[in-house]
Amino acid sequence: MKIKSADDFRVAEPTPKKPFYASLFFQLGVAIVAGVLIGHFLPKIGSGLRPLGDGFIMLIKMIIAPLIFLVIVTGIAAVGDVKAVGRVGVKALLYFTCATVFALVFGLIIANVFQPGAGLNIDPSSLDAGAIEEKSGEAKSAADFILGIIPVSVIGAFAENNLLQVLFFSVFFGAAIVVVGQERCAPLLAVFENVLELIFKVMSWVMRVAPLGAFGAMGFIIGQYGIETLGTYAKLILACYAAALLFIGILFLIAWGFARVPLWQFIKYTREEFLLALGTASTESVMPRIMTKLTNAGCSRATTGLVVPTGYSFNLDGAAIYLSISLLFLAQAFGHNLSFGQQLAALGILLLTSKGMAGVPGSSFLALSATAAALGIFPVAGVALLLGADRIMDSMRVAVNLLGNCVATFVVAKWEGQFDREAMKRAFAGEITNEDSARMLGRDEEWEALETERVANGGQPSPKFGGGPTPEALLKFDMSPATEAEAAAATQKSYPDEERAQAHS
Repeated sequence: MKIKSADDFRVAEPTPKKPFYASLFFQLGVAIVAGVLIGHFLPKIGSGLRPLGDGFIMLIKMIIAPLIFLVIVTGIAAVGDVKAVGRVGVKALLYFTCATVFALVFGLIIANVFQPGAGLNIDPSSLDAGAIEEKSGEAKSAADFILGIIPVSVIGAFAENNLLQVLFFSVFFGAAIVVVGQERCAPLLAVFENVLELIFKVMSWVMRVAPLGAFGAMGFIIGQYGIETLGTYAKLILACYAAALLFIGILFLIAWGFARVPLWQFIKYTREEFLLALGTASTESVMPRIMTKLTNAGCSRATTGLVVPTGYSFNLDGAAIYLSISLLFLAQAFGHNLSFGQQLAALGILLLTSKGMAGVPGSSFLALSATAAALGIFPVAGVALLLGADRIMDSMRVAVNLLGNCVATFVVAKWEGQFDREAMKRAFAGEITNEDSARMLGRDEEWEALETERVANGGQPSPKFGGGPTPEALLKFDMSPATEAEAAAATQKSYPDEERAQAHS
């Protein structure tokens, strides 16, 4: 957007406030309630609504890979420091490891207190091992998982929507731009910025059908598994959700203690994204918008682009809590009380298996099966007991995973000095703090009116994106024909060695 002179915008017309029924939060709430009612009272119809939820997730996945690539490349180019990018990666992985260990320990403590499997006395001979094989995919070793981050083909990484491989290539590509120089790469960066604006616009259109996706996903879950499942696994579900609430309370303390972020205000600010994630039982469905909300709330684009996609594989706090509680639930269901040493060994195994199986279908069952096989305390087929409750746990896992990654982004951004708290306050108050966020959230006209008013009143122009320059300060790609003098100057700048310049000519 180009800002005109202040005299042209002395009077800004206030943006009319949308009616409550036009808000995404209200529409999602109605869609989720409708999905629950359809699934409960008309289960056959509810079970048939799955394509609506799956279709919406596919629309989101359609743009995630190019979005991550462009966000990371332009973010790294804006930072202009390859070492800073490396520091962000190291700090993020350090935080992820500490958070996962704490979540696993926390889950073990809750399971020891609640004893969710005590008194079930399950007969091992009544188990069906084939149920687990149908539910889960193929396990990978830790070495295979690490090597799998490196793409064999860049095109293949994008085609398969492998986010870690896309992120890996994006970091190298962004670092190369910094080393080569922003001025020489200005044409490419200008193209990237324009393409990113188009993706933001597509994303704003996709979000208009989000209530339909949430309706279909919730109708399928309730229609397929039924609300009655809640009673069968009441104690396990209660333990997991109680642990989730307590862990969220700890995240409140971490967010305020490390970055001075009032997490309750952040949850209110991102309520639409959290409601959509709960409705679709997927954090991927909100990845683009949650990254936008984080950059709008003061986190730099580079930090957000690195931490959030990486956290989707390495920082699954909700899944870690569920795994540790479920492990003790199964042990107790078969009449075993694990000693402190056995629980410590289980902790180490879960820490490895939960990382190495990220992204594998049925990863929670694989991790628990591997841990059960290593400990040898109860039969591996016993993991099939969780099949009925696993889908009910999705809401808990999704909420804690998503909030944990948001807190990680704030902490790492603050740690690296790439966090603007004033922008956070403006965002929490309902403002748009940068141009790209306005486009992604579909608030272009509102932002343009407020921005011109800010400039007219003597305020500083807002940046193009979180941690980036103003739109006017961005390098431009001039398509107009160059004069002979400009062409000669460009040639001399590209080839400082006189002999190379002559050879080039």
